[in-house]
Amino acid sequence: MNLPISPIHLMLAQADNAQAPAAASSATLASEGHAPAAGAPMEPTGFFGGGGMNTLIMIALMFGVFYFLLIRPQQKRAREHQKMIDSIGKGTEVITNGGLIGRVSGLTDKVLTLEVSEKVRVRVLRSQVAGIYSAAENAEKK
Repeated sequence: MNLPISPIHLMLAQADNAQAPAAASSATLASEGHAPAAGAPMEPTGFFGGGGMNTLIMIALMFGVFYFLLIRPQQKRAREHQKMIDSIGKGTEVITNGGLIGRVSGLTDKVLTLEVSEKVRVRVLRSQVAGIYSAAENAEKK
């Protein structure tokens, strides 16, 4: 029974045929006395030679790219946010991550009390403050 041959089978057969002469030629060279010396370095394989040192260098380069493109800018933003949170005092108008805008009427080390309307107060964690709200800046953007 003849089965149809797929393109994948053809590629695998070609790859097997391409590797067979290379193995035969190295065996021929060894039998003729042209084998590499015992202490001679092996030929590089793969993209960067396949050595362990090259792999370590690539991992270090990837870590460097991640550090300068992702980690360092995030740390800078976190420092700026912490500095902004520390500068908040009574009477400061802030906006929260939930979009709530209010004036600070009381504060502790972890919690702010915002007055969002007359006699309406809400307690919010300091870490949830998105920024200092300025009505003049927002009016200019429109």
